[in-house]
Amino acid sequence: MGDVVMTLRVMPKDVDVDLESVYSKIEELKGEKVELRDKKIQPIAFGLKALVLMAVMPDEGSIGDEFVEKVRNVEGVESVEIESVELL
Repeated sequence: MGDVVMTLRVMPKDVDVDLESVYSKIEELKGEKVELRDKKIQPIAFGLKALVLMAVMPDEGSIGDEFVEKVRNVEGVESVEIESVELL
């Protein structure tokens, strides 16, 4: 099996949530099999911004689902949307 690249859009609970802090928390909990390759802060509207992440992980088991669930449980995160999943 190969690796997959998953792009996630992480929406904060409020415009005042520090997305750099959210990213740091995600880095701490990602686990050994997930590699965060890219991040960007994307303006949405009215001061609200989203954190867009690109994560690379093995295409096995439920690693992707577990990672998304961990991100959902980070303090300050309202929702997580999987924008794309591609095989490398």
